[in-house]
Amino acid sequence: MESIDKLIANFNKLPGIGIKSAQRLAYHVISMSTADVNALAEALRDVKQRIHFCPICGNYTEDEVCEICANPKRSSETICVVKDARDVSFMERMREYGGRYHVLGGVLSPMDGVGPDKLRIAELLKRVKDEGVKEVILATNPDVEGEATASYIAKLLHDLPVRVTRIAHGIPIGGNLEFVDEMTLFKAIENRREL
Repeated sequence: MESIDKLIANFNKLPGIGIKSAQRLAYHVISMSTADVNALAEALRDVKQRIHFCPICGNYTEDEVCEICANPKRSSETICVVKDARDVSFMERMREYGGRYHVLGGVLSPMDGVGPDKLRIAELLKRVKDEGVKEVILATNPDVEGEATASYIAKLLHDLPVRVTRIAHGIPIGGNLEFVDEMTLFKAIENRREL
């Protein structure tokens, strides 16, 4: 049936949704009430129409600026640099960071044609210079592209009067050395601290 196949194909476009999961979702939607299907469709339309990037930090927002940039209790002296807007919500889960964010919109990836001009690096430099930032925390992922991006930004900030730090990487709480890969173990040793 064409309508079911179309729904399955669209679910299958979502990240992490294979064909079997797409089929399960499609058949679940068919079994939902018309009111629930309409509510789901409205929520999808609503989020697409209302959500945009904060012009200051690049986070998702429905307002003119995001709630973090608009919050006077958040320190403007510290900026945590992340790859994309969803990383902000991951960082916010710890409820301990009181600074602001800067979303790059990706990471350097020459193989994919992503150079510094495709990221929000110039905007970061402007913020550091204009907003009295004292520390930039580089919180990109510990993969090749994330490390390259962090190194590139650190070099750009080197001559500015700002402290540049990198989030620590290593063995997770509850981890077992037997199952840790060499790079993670290397980072754990490299980022060790005195007790």
